Formats: sequence, structure tokens, C-alpha cells
Amino acid sequence: MAADPTPNALRYVALAGPTASGKTAAALAIARQRPVEIVSVDSALVYRGMDIGTAKPTPAELAEVPHHLIDIRDPREAYSAAAFVEDARRLIGEIAARGRLPLLVGGTMLYFKALADGIDAMPAADPALRRQLEADAAALGWPAMHARLAEVDAITAARLAPNDGQRIQRALEVWHASGQPLASFHAAGRASRGTPAVALLSLEPTDRAWLNERIAARFDAMLSAGFIAEVQALRARGDLAADLPSMRCVGYRQTWEALDGAWPITELRERGVAATRQLAKRQMTWLRSMPQRRVIAAEAPDAIAQVVRLVADLS
Repeated sequence: MAADPTPNALRYVALAGPTASGKTAAALAIARQRPVEIVSVDSALVYRGMDIGTAKPTPAELAEVPHHLIDIRDPREAYSAAAFVEDARRLIGEIAARGRLPLLVGGTMLYFKALADGIDAMPAADPALRRQLEADAAALGWPAMHARLAEVDAITAARLAPNDGQRIQRALEVWHASGQPLASFHAAGRASRGTPAVALLSLEPTDRAWLNERIAARFDAMLSAGFIAEVQALRARGDLAADLPSMRCVGYRQTWEALDGAWPITELRERGVAATRQLAKRQMTWLRSMPQRRVIAAEAPDAIAQVVRLVADLS
């Protein structure tokens, strides 16, 4: 690998990409070529009991190579970008000390960016403020709340869909609590406090139809594997609610709403696939804001081989 710009820099390779782009297969292929440990960069995989709808690695895949930051939180608990940065930095050091390459893999681009660029501690969630924002949204609609956000944080509003209630709400919370736009907490000027990757490899489809087909096939597989029953079991616990970050994850939110009777369960596939496609679109927007990445066409027949070669070339 090339020499670090700073003598004590934490060193890792990052593998990013939108959902269903083939990251897990590529990561396992790397692990078969050199000693690595995988650190998950996924805000949904941290939750226990959420296996089918998150496309969590199978027990065989987890046994093939050490994985970290999977099943570390109960769905009642929150997990933030700041917590990820703290955990990831610790793990990178520990993995390197064992003589292995830390391989950070996932699709939560905020986490990648927070680790690479540094992050200030954002204001904690305020339940009273959240209730007020939710009441405003119920009365006005999320597009109107999106317009409100655009007045105070145009940068964040520009990358959010007008109906992305979860993220619009959080951005407005940060603004009201701090008087600063959410974008200010992720400014590139914090790079001196960040931990950039030795290389950021990105599996990105050049053919959107290819990714859409994979997303649909994956959602069908989840339904066949018992995804609805998984959400029913989570609901049956009695201590979870639709507004928890865990239950707002794509797929879980739509299933919870259907089980609440918000719309017929027969619409779940259509709504779940559409929401996942929107997630992939947001992930691609994040990736385009990371010019340092090395792009591999995800649908290329040799995409995995390309990723393996790029990592080998870093040695």
C-alpha cells in the first residue's frame, strides 16, 4: 500500500455501493484472497432480530470471515453516525493489530462520509420537538416540511425527496436545536479530524434497469423467506413502535404500515420495491459527492474480479 500521509493514520479499505449492487459477494471474494475482517457500514444490520428484511449475511457467510457491527443493538435502541465513527475507529485499530486488513463494507453513505471527513456531535433528539414536527407534518404534509427545510438548509433539502419524512424531520430537529444546518456538521473542512480510507471502491450500476431488477428479485426473495412473519414477530414484542429508527428501515416501514391497515398487504411488494429503489437513488447521490472513489460498474461480468484486483494492487 502507498505510504500514509500521516505516520499514525488508521488504515482501511472501503467498499461502498447502492443496495443490491453485489457488495457482499465482492467482500467475500476479497476475504478469500487475503486476510481481512469486515466492518459493516450499514445502519440496519446493527439490529438484532432484523435478518430477512436487511439482507443480513447468512450464518455461512458470517462464519467465513470475521464480521463486526452486526447484531450489536436491540431494535429499541438508536445507533448514530457518531457511534459508528467511534466503533469503526476502534475496530480498524484492533483489526490492523491482528495483522489483517480492515475492510469496511456497506451502503450507509453518511457513515462512510462521517468516518472519512470527521463529524461534530449533533444535537440529541428532543422528544417534544419531534412530536411538534410530526404534528406539523400531519397537518401540512412532508412536501411542505421539505420546503420549510429548504429555507434553512438548502444543501440537505436538495438531496432529500419531498416525502422522505424521517430525514426531513431529523434535519429540522438539528436546525431547531442548534441553529445550524445539518450540512454544516459534515463539512469537508473537518477532514483533518477524519479517517479517510486508503481506497474507496464503489460498485455502481451504469444500467439502472439492471439494479431495479435485482432490487425486485431481492424483495421477492425476502417475502418468500418470511419477511412479513419477521415483522409480525417484532410487533408482537409489544415494546417497538413505527417511529423508531429500526422500524423506519426500508421494507420494515412499509410492512409495519400494511399490518397497521394503512393500505392492503397486497400492495406491499410494489411499495417495498419502490421504497428500495428510492433508497438506491439516494445512495447514488451520496456516492457522487465522493469524488475520491474508484468506480466499478456493478453489472460488469468481471465486477468482482475487478474489485479483488484493485485491493490486491494496494499491497
